[in-house]
Amino acid sequence: MSDLYIGLMSGTSLDGVDGVLADFSPGHSLVKAHASAPLPDALRAELLALNASGPDELHRAALAANALMRVYAAVVAELLSRTAVPSATVRAIGAHGQTVRHRPQEFDGTGYTLQLCQPALLAELTGIDVVADFRSRDIAAGGQGAPLAPFFHRSLFSRQGETVGVLNVGGISNITLLRPGGSMLGFDCGPGNALMDAWCEQHTGQPYDDGGAWAAGGTVLAPLLQAMLAEPYFSKPPPKSTGRDLFNREWLGRQLRAAGNAAPADVQATLAELTARACAGDVLRHEPGLAHLVVCGGGALNGHLMRRLAALLPGAKVASSADWGLPPLQVEAAAFAWLARKAVNREELELQSTTGARGARVLGCIYPA
Repeated sequence: MSDLYIGLMSGTSLDGVDGVLADFSPGHSLVKAHASAPLPDALRAELLALNASGPDELHRAALAANALMRVYAAVVAELLSRTAVPSATVRAIGAHGQTVRHRPQEFDGTGYTLQLCQPALLAELTGIDVVADFRSRDIAAGGQGAPLAPFFHRSLFSRQGETVGVLNVGGISNITLLRPGGSMLGFDCGPGNALMDAWCEQHTGQPYDDGGAWAAGGTVLAPLLQAMLAEPYFSKPPPKSTGRDLFNREWLGRQLRAAGNAAPADVQATLAELTARACAGDVLRHEPGLAHLVVCGGGALNGHLMRRLAALLPGAKVASSADWGLPPLQVEAAAFAWLARKAVNREELELQSTTGARGARVLGCIYPA
């Protein structure tokens, strides 16, 4: 029987959809193909708007989920076309959906996480079983619902006798600390690209700071940086997770109002330093003897950020995940292909060390084609 799975990821950076066709059978390269598609401007704007309360949210969210599934289906079609793989041979698609709210353990003690997804529609459009809603069961079991990628990171990046950190810098950053003997710790560090991207788009019209060049030309504003690092989330012990519910334009606006006038390039430099300091600080706090830091997500393409991480962590070898066999924009999509396979095979994940859930659970709901 085929061991082919597709993983689809649209992250908090809202820069598009990444998809991989993964082959988990022994002796094969993991990723057979990678494809991506940008989000249409109107859909991107709507998904961003749905991160905050607004009028007619249920109606708008339902239509946005439908539109997102059409982008997902286009990525699936591109993957199958590139590889000439028949859809009938793919066991399942792991579809993450688009996170618009993430409030675990709040309000009633359980809280919720909400990823816009319409897996039934995706199954109809592709003719392939779909696994979705990976986070809700973890929330129900008392967990944070995030991060989930650490389990995949352990399967791919662990190295015998050495401590390896895997840092995913998407819109939000999360760290996995893989320790000798197989134990691990994983949690969200804080903002990744989300604040940098928002500030860059506001002041340059570009969706992101290409290579971190704009930030590299600015000067870090020390008082602003210290004020931002005083955010209580950074000192909160794991398990912990966050999202645009906290680190958003309004949060940044409050910090800037307290800081007074500042040159836009200097603010960008300070936001890049915030991401670097938050991530490096978590490494130094929880695993000061780290040997390797493997960086994935869009942040791995930000040369300035990578240089700052290397400077802040002189004892670790900081490298892109590409140097470890998987390009940075493929890691999260591959993780959800891997998670889909776990769900199809009814394999539990030991969640306590990352999300804080009460025990091992099978994550994901299956929508047969």
